[in-house]
Amino acid sequence: MRKGVLEYCILGILAKKESYASAILADLKDSGMIIVEGTLYPLLIRLKNQGSLDYRWEESTQGPPRKYYCISDEGRALLSEMDASWNELVETIKTIRQ
Repeated sequence: MRKGVLEYCILGILAKKESYASAILADLKDSGMIIVEGTLYPLLIRLKNQGSLDYRWEESTQGPPRKYYCISDEGRALLSEMDASWNELVETIKTIRQ
């Protein structure tokens, strides 16, 4: 379940703005979700390979070039599906918890 939630969060972050891995980690950490690079990179690669993400390289003034990820049209469609699934799950849990 956590893997799916992490993918959902990553797509949500990248739907707002393009970003690089360290900044994505910081956004997740700021939201209270702690993951490590060893968890993030395979997810980014999988999302890229399935067509949900694109990336570009940008020179950095602070070290090597950075790979900036952005959500693709396929990724936006997947995020929309995930939104619907999430909302359905929340409503199901609300029903159970009443």
